[in-house]
Amino acid sequence: MFPLPQTSFTIFDVETTGLSPSAGDRIVEIGAVRIEGGKIQEERTFSSFVNPQREVSWEAKSVHRIPEEELLRAPTIDTVLPQFLDFAKDSILVAHNAEFDMGFLQAEKEMCWGYIDIPECLCTLALSRFVHPHEYRHTLDAAASRLNVPIPTVGRHRSLPDVLMTAQVFLKLIELGHIRSLDELRERAKPQSSFRRSKIIAWQSE
Repeated sequence: MFPLPQTSFTIFDVETTGLSPSAGDRIVEIGAVRIEGGKIQEERTFSSFVNPQREVSWEAKSVHRIPEEELLRAPTIDTVLPQFLDFAKDSILVAHNAEFDMGFLQAEKEMCWGYIDIPECLCTLALSRFVHPHEYRHTLDAAASRLNVPIPTVGRHRSLPDVLMTAQVFLKLIELGHIRSLDELRERAKPQSSFRRSKIIAWQSE
């Protein structure tokens, strides 16, 4: 039985124009799926392109391969971010290398009118390091392979396929880590700033 049946989670992922929100990089896609009662709600997903209003770096294009014309037609972040946060309402956010994704959410909320509250977020990368402390690689692909989670052959490095894979990894890590309370999960899956540059490693190695 799932140890946190009353806790809702929103697994999410962002694709971006580059690696640094402080240097002006922006979100180009947000994808998310809900977990309720320990079950992935595949019928409850969120997916939207975002017009970044700036050029996408070559490195980012080579990873997510989002067509530029799709971004030009997409809504801007002041429309998409409130929609995403409404989808995630009354849940805890979860991301792989959460420090990276949360850095972009925090930067992008400044582009939105009015006050926006970003929910608490947990990190499957940190959780993977707790469960498998002797393993060297903790990219999403590496974690999924260790846990026998299928890696999609179509759409990898796009937000929605990535979050569906992350959701499976998250649930398996909770089980393997024998985590029994939300407080323990918070302690084991706390985002850590030292992980931020691992997104670069992930882009190079996955």
